[in-house]
Amino acid sequence: MFHFTVPSGPVGSTAPFKKVKPAVQKNIVKKRTTKFWRHCGDKFKCVGMSWRKPIGIDSPVRRRYKGQIAMPNKGYGSCRATKYIHPDGFKHFPINSVQDLYMLVMQNRKYAAVIASNVGAKLRKSIARKAQELDVRLVNGSAKLRRVEHE
Repeated sequence: MFHFTVPSGPVGSTAPFKKVKPAVQKNIVKKRTTKFWRHCGDKFKCVGMSWRKPIGIDSPVRRRYKGQIAMPNKGYGSCRATKYIHPDGFKHFPINSVQDLYMLVMQNRKYAAVIASNVGAKLRKSIARKAQELDVRLVNGSAKLRRVEHE
């Protein structure tokens, strides 16, 4: 039976690991949370719901008539100060190896590491340990590490 666990504190200590606080503590305000649906996507089965820009010469949506569905434009963009920031307060940065963590050492209050989905359990364990040593926030540090093998 194998059990992989992430250590609770820095290597060589029994104290719990203190998490890094994000630099940006602003409330994230989204101008629009509902998705833009395709015109006539709800009327016809053969027309999907994902957004496509209408191109017909008589299309009331393209011509922006009153009462029609809204088209995406740059006015719906997020606030630049909180763009790409997740609810945990960090921008997420994908990690594939231990060496990638060194890029986040000076930016550890702005970016949080996210281990890629194609990284195996052995490398995940070493990345999780190194992230604790370097004081880098790891979003999915315990994913795929609790594997139990029955004999």
